[in-house]
Amino acid sequence: MKQDQVRNRLLKALPSWVFELLQPHMAAVELPLKTVLVEPNEITSHIYFIESGLGSIIATSPDGEVTEVGHVGFEGMSGSHIVLMSQRVPSTTLMQVAGSATALPSEAFFDIIERSFDARRILLRYVHAYQIQLAYTALANVRYDMPQRLARWLLMSHDRLQDDDMPLTHQFLSIMLGVRRSGVTDQIHVLEGLHAIRSTRGVVHIRDRGKLREIAGGCYGVPEKEYERLVGEALKPADTDDAAPPNGIDAPRQSRTHMQSRTPPLRDPIAVHYEREKTSH
Repeated sequence: MKQDQVRNRLLKALPSWVFELLQPHMAAVELPLKTVLVEPNEITSHIYFIESGLGSIIATSPDGEVTEVGHVGFEGMSGSHIVLMSQRVPSTTLMQVAGSATALPSEAFFDIIERSFDARRILLRYVHAYQIQLAYTALANVRYDMPQRLARWLLMSHDRLQDDDMPLTHQFLSIMLGVRRSGVTDQIHVLEGLHAIRSTRGVVHIRDRGKLREIAGGCYGVPEKEYERLVGEALKPADTDDAAPPNGIDAPRQSRTHMQSRTPPLRDPIAVHYEREKTSH
């Protein structure tokens, strides 16, 4: 697996020596429909850098109410809480559209974000962009009507799948919108009547993306611009010392005990607890 061959934008944005260090730990995996990438309230053992398909981050209340709060595709990764040194999260991430990914053990991921400033900066920028996405989901849910919210979610799915024929079921759309399946049918008919989409069994066809953007209005676009401003900028060649292996060594051939960190290592109680749990098992 070579860096210029991956589709995932975060992996592409990493310094080349960092990618080479991670390469021995990487595994290309297929992700069938409903594959769980992050189990709620359990230690996240692997990170998945999505290559294709669509992941859905789902929040579940103690009394069983569920709604989707975010999307992840080839622009990002599952388990972004790991970047913030949290080993678990109460939400679930699963595949709503089958695809593939590059899997990486969380331990190797922790190692890299402790040692590379540039890698840490890129990943924290991604987390920031994801938090903006969450904020605009809350805004859409409170201040925008159902057709606008549906248009936004379809645009977000289209961004990640890059296919006008998207395999999105009414069940999935009901989770996206937090409504009953019967309500989804009504909203789909609204967008069909505006000639923005066409829906057949299990597939939503994008007829007019511009019309969808017009319908979505202000609840779509800001998180997308923020992602491009931060992560898109990181895809440009970096003029930093961290773009090369530390101290000029051939980093991919060195054991990690011989690597010299460019910045003081990030250590906090959560990270220490994570390492202790791994050691005890």
